[in-house]
Amino acid sequence: MKQEDIYSELSSIKNLMERSTKFISLSGLSGILAGIYALIGAFIGYRLIYASSSNSFYRQFVINDPSIVLKVIIIATSVLILSIITGIFLTVRKANKKKQSFWNPISKRLLAAMLLPLVIGGLYTMILIFQGNYSLISSSTLIFYGLALVSASQFTFDDVKWLGVLEIILGLLAAFFSGFGLIFWTIGFGILHIIYGSIMHFKYDR
Repeated sequence: MKQEDIYSELSSIKNLMERSTKFISLSGLSGILAGIYALIGAFIGYRLIYASSSNSFYRQFVINDPSIVLKVIIIATSVLILSIITGIFLTVRKANKKKQSFWNPISKRLLAAMLLPLVIGGLYTMILIFQGNYSLISSSTLIFYGLALVSASQFTFDDVKWLGVLEIILGLLAAFFSGFGLIFWTIGFGILHIIYGSIMHFKYDR
């Protein structure tokens, strides 16, 4: 057997093992679009906060008005729903192109791994909202989202783990610099998603 044939055979075995143990139909384009949605949502949120405050630059990012918080939550929820719909659509399309099943044992494990941190994070964020601790909302969403990504990364690309680690770091920074939560949220859900999605697209989607 020629050396080229050996490499080809090993590559085929590797691909087969990845398909059986990892969910490889995640779409990089969905990450890019999710980042764009987040940037648009953050801009609208900033305009709401800026319009309601005549204080200093720092104070403009400290939200104390429940009505403003509600509007920002609605914007963030809209971004989340739109991102999920886009992600599912593009991932299903990629799976179909690769002649793979979108809903399989691996994707179920991936979802289960993400679900616990996301549910706990969502409940914790709701507690913060009811208690009026608005300055910690941004950090909690980033940290628990990052934990969900790290947990799910064992069932998909390793790049997802590093995105999760960066989200956790940003969440901790947002907790420390609590007056600038919107900025860290924009970086985490907007810019990082666009960078991550671009890397995923050029590495795996082409």
